[in-house]
Amino acid sequence: MRLLHAQLAARHPLPTGGFGALRDDGVALDAELARANLEVRIAETESGFFHDRNPALWTGEAIFGCVSLMIRDFAPVAQRAEALRERLSAIPAFLSEMRRVIAGPVPGLWQQKARRECEAAQQLFGAGLADWLALTGTAGFTAGFTAGDTEVTGAREAFSVTASWLDSLGEADASAYSCGEAIMSTLLWRGHFCEEAPRRLLERATDALVEASVNLVEALQPFAGSWSAAQAAIAADCANADEYYGTFARRWREIREGVMSRDVVTWPDWPIRYVPIPEWARIVAPQLYWLFYRSPAPFDPYDVYDYVVTPIDSAMSLEMQRARLSAWNHSTITLNHVVHHGGVGHHVQNWHARFRSTSRIGTVAAVDAASRIGMFLGGSMAEGWACYATRLAEELGLLSPLETISERHTSVRLVARAIVDLRLHLGDWSFDECVQFYESTVKMPRDVALAETTKNSMFPATALMYWLGTQGILDLRARHRAALVARFSLRAFHDQLLSRGAIPVLLASRMMEPST
Repeated sequence: MRLLHAQLAARHPLPTGGFGALRDDGVALDAELARANLEVRIAETESGFFHDRNPALWTGEAIFGCVSLMIRDFAPVAQRAEALRERLSAIPAFLSEMRRVIAGPVPGLWQQKARRECEAAQQLFGAGLADWLALTGTAGFTAGFTAGDTEVTGAREAFSVTASWLDSLGEADASAYSCGEAIMSTLLWRGHFCEEAPRRLLERATDALVEASVNLVEALQPFAGSWSAAQAAIAADCANADEYYGTFARRWREIREGVMSRDVVTWPDWPIRYVPIPEWARIVAPQLYWLFYRSPAPFDPYDVYDYVVTPIDSAMSLEMQRARLSAWNHSTITLNHVVHHGGVGHHVQNWHARFRSTSRIGTVAAVDAASRIGMFLGGSMAEGWACYATRLAEELGLLSPLETISERHTSVRLVARAIVDLRLHLGDWSFDECVQFYESTVKMPRDVALAETTKNSMFPATALMYWLGTQGILDLRARHRAALVARFSLRAFHDQLLSRGAIPVLLASRMMEPST
């Protein structure tokens, strides 16, 4: 990585005009992004905080290296099944290498996550794989590929051995959840192109939390300021079982029509089809990093995209149906699964990255991988734009009153996540203090707060990219509006912002500064 970095610096130095000079030079932009990505990778590797310490990064990679072949029709199924068998056969050696690399105590919650994934993998590559083979018609092809083959049983046994090994690991002390200020500073600067010191960024996030909280209180006036009362109303505002799947499609059409009629961004014809999680994956999906919307691979065929959702059917008890419908209420469907992911958020941004990006790195950086996206530096645009999209939907009047309350509560949560990200990894707060902050400030149930803090601990500088990217877009938009006044166009601004794919928002801002 150091050699590649040196070669890039020699062949494609940063232009004398700085980042602003990259706006018209796609090669120079990609060279700078490649250098930044290498610096992030080098810093992560040397820190000893990631693959040297976290078994869940290994188990997730082993599982989704196989799952990626099962969930997308990017090649003939027989070809994918053969590749799947090869990857399954490589799992024992891969997990053995993990057991060699991770020699000491590890944070207990990371250990628990890896153990859950080992258990899920044994189910997935047992009954789940058998169901997938039967569903795709590949059972019995090429020397009888079945869930009982040596490669498959060997992979399951490797996960079983790893689960036992995890039980033997000691638990590191609480300080092991924090990566420290040095790695955070590198991730902020070279991952997000943020020039602010972490402490200054923390001050801004703290101020932003106050503002977001005031906006939420204003929206909660019909419920006498009570989030719990509003939350109950949001949960009750849901479809019935017969309307469930149709609600996704209806809201997608309504939001798209609303955005298109207001001419605020180029939204091409790339339909989403909402479908249940496949039966072969339903048992294990809740235990894994199973995304409902996994960004389409940039070089896959351009076609209708299947967005998977939690199933609801008549075989379930009425009590289970009601619980799921409440969880997948109208606000959740609209904000999370239509606006943020399947509509004007990720899906539209992915189209721009795929078809309009002048940066090759921007085209691929935000593709979803086993535990996070392909390149860390793609995150502030991918997540910043998607979170900005929900705010934009409110500004355009596309949300119901309850959806507006939910959106504003999400804004509080996003800033709170940024604060926890910084406080935890700068060593200001313990893991438990972060959990308590989520419980008191965002009103998260304890199990949700625990899971959120665990995610914060595993991926430093990641939670804050949501707020950092969103705020970066809002700040840049305000500067453009002030400079252009009557000539300002939301569509022109948004299309220009998205025109280089998933590059850091703050880098895009430097390349888009309006003329004074």
